[in-house]
Amino acid sequence: MYIRAIHAEAQIAVLQQLIRDHPLGIFTTAIKSQQHPLIQSSHIPFVLDVPDTTDGTVSNGILRGHMAKQNPQAKVLMEALAAQHEQGNTSLELADEVLVLFTVPQHHYVTPKFYTETKPATAKVVPTWNYAAAQAYGKIKIYCDSKSEQTGSYLQRQIEDLSNQSETSIMGYSKPWTVSEAPKPYIDIMKKNIIGIEIKIDRLEGKFKMSQEMGKGDREGVIKGFESLNTDVGKGIAEMVKERNEQKDSQKS
Repeated sequence: MYIRAIHAEAQIAVLQQLIRDHPLGIFTTAIKSQQHPLIQSSHIPFVLDVPDTTDGTVSNGILRGHMAKQNPQAKVLMEALAAQHEQGNTSLELADEVLVLFTVPQHHYVTPKFYTETKPATAKVVPTWNYAAAQAYGKIKIYCDSKSEQTGSYLQRQIEDLSNQSETSIMGYSKPWTVSEAPKPYIDIMKKNIIGIEIKIDRLEGKFKMSQEMGKGDREGVIKGFESLNTDVGKGIAEMVKERNEQKDSQKS
């Protein structure tokens, strides 16, 4: 991701909240396989854990998810883990780095017509796109041995936590559906058909590209322009442009 300094978000807590608010990530790997493509991606909903640190440093966090064993990307992960074990390395962590990209749903084309200061004065404006995203890099652990108690425990915790997160944070239910409401034999069958993935985030980067590069008059034009669309996305973008540019102005003062 190209991140200009003016668009960069350096606060880890802000990027972690973006992930919590929009947990569907694009999970991307580049692992060599004789049977499958090198580069693969899957949309995976994640749970973000942020462990407490004893030295006061901020942890980037750990992403937990799961995916179907029939997913070609999962097959490559299992192949890589099996090959690693054949070489005597019994770790569940692979050597290759993986990437997960999270994007907020409010993104939009920005027409030059919104630039009410520069366009009338010089016409030196071009279209662009406003959006916000976070990208997490790290090493991945694979939990795929259905006979392993470790895998069973990991998957049980994962599906329970993800269900609770989705039922409460996304759906807003005060009485959420729980995994225990489904028959245990059914859940056990489901668990045999999925693998667990755990990514320790080594690097967490992100950007909020919300017209910060423009002058104050143009930014105000962008806000009014998006508000005039009278759409949920337009309103969302307008609010983020306001927030980000208030931050920019406060840093100057």
